[in-house]
Amino acid sequence: MTDGNTKPSTGHDRVTLVLGGGLATVLLAAIGATTGWILAGEDDRRATSTAGASATPTTRPVTATSSRSTPPRSTPSRPVATGPTVPNLVGRDFDDARDDLEERGLRWRLVFQGGSGRAVERTYPKAGTAVSPGRTITLYVSGPPPVVRVPDVVEDDCAEAAEELAGEGFRVVYTLRRSGPVRKQEPPGDSQAPWGDPVALWCGDPADGKPSPNP
Repeated sequence: MTDGNTKPSTGHDRVTLVLGGGLATVLLAAIGATTGWILAGEDDRRATSTAGASATPTTRPVTATSSRSTPPRSTPSRPVATGPTVPNLVGRDFDDARDDLEERGLRWRLVFQGGSGRAVERTYPKAGTAVSPGRTITLYVSGPPPVVRVPDVVEDDCAEAAEELAGEGFRVVYTLRRSGPVRKQEPPGDSQAPWGDPVALWCGDPADGKPSPNP
């Protein structure tokens, strides 16, 4: 006989409990693995996104500027002439005109025309022009060259004789030397010759060498 209150066999219950616990453990493990995989994938995506963001440089427009300052260009100015100016010599006797030029430190050159008279018709450069000291001014004379007396310079110093002849309007031509006493001149002294004609001088001692070429 059996008692109606008799408990079921504990062996079967133990098997059921063991099986149930194992199944629960397997399920928990599976859930945990799935959750870890999801979390790990999320972390990987975040890490990948962060790495990609840090690897991409941010480009900004760069404007190149120069520290040099360009100086303004200046137009060179012409030098201001500080020499004498050509005086107004038109209408004056050419002899007086050349003396005026010499007093101003200027040289002169005479060009005689085919008319008559001794007056200056024009000058080059013209009157009022600023020129450098020593500039040669050309005087255009209305008439032909006048006939003047040739100075006698024999026995004079060669340099002094040449200066005197040039002052009277003659061109000096050296046949021997340019220094020493004047031994001979041609044309001779006290003769008449046109203004601007050459006068030859023989200067130096008789024992001097060969004649020097004319200037």
